[in-house]
Amino acid sequence: MIREAKEGDLLPLLHLYLHLHEKQVPQQDERLMAVWRGILRDQNHHLIVCEEDGKIVSSCVCVVILNLTRNARPYALIENVVTHPDYRKRGLASACLDFAKQIAQRENCYKIMLLTGAKDEATLDFYRRAGYNSSDKTAFIQWL
Repeated sequence: MIREAKEGDLLPLLHLYLHLHEKQVPQQDERLMAVWRGILRDQNHHLIVCEEDGKIVSSCVCVVILNLTRNARPYALIENVVTHPDYRKRGLASACLDFAKQIAQRENCYKIMLLTGAKDEATLDFYRRAGYNSSDKTAFIQWL
C-alpha cells in the first residue's frame, strides 16, 4: 500500500533510513519530534511510504516548492528514495515515485527534480526508467 506518512510512522521510517545513509537511529528528543510534527503539518512536504507485511519497506520524499517563474507554477523535489534490501526489485520504489509524480501533477508542478549521490549504473538506470534524465540540468551542491 502506497500512502503518505502518518504520526505513528516515525520509528519505522528512521529504521528504514538505516538502508539509505544513516548510521544509527537518532535519539527521539524534542528537536526530532518538532521536525516530525513540522513535516506532518507542512502541506507541501509529502513523505511517501510503501507498506507491506505491516511494515514500511520503501519511501521517498516529495517537496512542492512554490515558484514565481513559469507562470507561478511550482516544481517538486524528490529526496530520500530508499527501499529495504529484502524488498528490492519488486517495483516498490517505482510505486513511491509514481505517487510523488501524481502529487506533483495534482499541484500543477512544471517539473520534478531528483538528485542522487549514487554512482552505480543500476541505480542510475532505475531513475532513467522512472522517467528522469541527467542531461537537461547540471546540479551543484554546497554542503553546509
